[in-house]
Amino acid sequence: MKLFMKKAASVCLAVTTAVSLLVLTGCNGNSGVSAAKTELGEDVIHFKMAVADNDTTPYAKGAKKIAEEVEKATNGRIQIEVMAGGTLGAERDTMELAMLGSLDIVTCANSVLTNWIPEMSILDQAFLFSNEDQAHAAVDGKVGELINKEAAKLNLHVVGYMESGFRNVFSKKPVDQIEDFRGVKIRTMQNQYHMAAFESFGAMPTSMAAGDQFTALQQGTIDACENAVSNCLTNGFYEVTKNITYTNHAFVYILVCMSDHAWKQIPDDLREPFMEGVRKGYEAERQYLKEANESAAVELKEKGVQFYEIDNEALQAAYKEEAKKKGFTFDPEWQAAVDEAISQNP
Repeated sequence: MKLFMKKAASVCLAVTTAVSLLVLTGCNGNSGVSAAKTELGEDVIHFKMAVADNDTTPYAKGAKKIAEEVEKATNGRIQIEVMAGGTLGAERDTMELAMLGSLDIVTCANSVLTNWIPEMSILDQAFLFSNEDQAHAAVDGKVGELINKEAAKLNLHVVGYMESGFRNVFSKKPVDQIEDFRGVKIRTMQNQYHMAAFESFGAMPTSMAAGDQFTALQQGTIDACENAVSNCLTNGFYEVTKNITYTNHAFVYILVCMSDHAWKQIPDDLREPFMEGVRKGYEAERQYLKEANESAAVELKEKGVQFYEIDNEALQAAYKEEAKKKGFTFDPEWQAAVDEAISQNP
């Protein structure tokens, strides 16, 4: 009986593995030149684009806008199917598939790609940028060039930068001065720079899966979390955190990455229109995010959420001292590129 059960288990494992491989290798199944034709009789190139967030988010809406603008710019010769809600896997999983050429286009936070391009950790710093123009200038300029150079080694092309922008604090108790952070248990991303920042404020940062935050807030495991303002509304955090503090402690990009396999399927005459369509799409996403944050703030106030300004200079000074203690340093070439973007956009 035991032998039979072992054999049955082995068969189940083999079948599961086979199905998983079929799913993974099948992600790209409809990609490339299809049998479809444009109105002018030209071949249609079909790509799939993975988005971890659901359809209602600015990121998924931005991805769909990219698809719309690319189709328009290429007269229907390139069509992108957006697969939102993590249907093709989490960000890291889909990134690995793109590197293998098994998935065409993926989106991910900059901290995800840092796993393969460690120099990109310079963008994970707290209080790196003081305004959006600095953040945009960095990736639109020399920092973006450095990222593309390293991404090419991974069989990737970074074709655009959507964003989730500046992150702020959602807390159970009011926080309007640095002293109010003392002893506050706050969930952050698994990011040593963000965690160091909250440690310098006197808080107790802890990392956990994003999906666990609401329950952790309810149960008192944590007292606060942090993200874009609109995230407080869409994820229902306002039900347990009635205070939002504008810390603007970090800026997060959502990179649009394309596999080298997919990139090579784009004819030379379509590459410029393709990139123009992507650009229009990710610029639209940035506006969607801004509008989502603004409308969320209005609705959250109606739901009883209080908003606070805080002395950001005091926060930055505390983090700067902590970063010095921890010896945070970055590649000189990358540091110079970031410094240039900041200096040109005060």
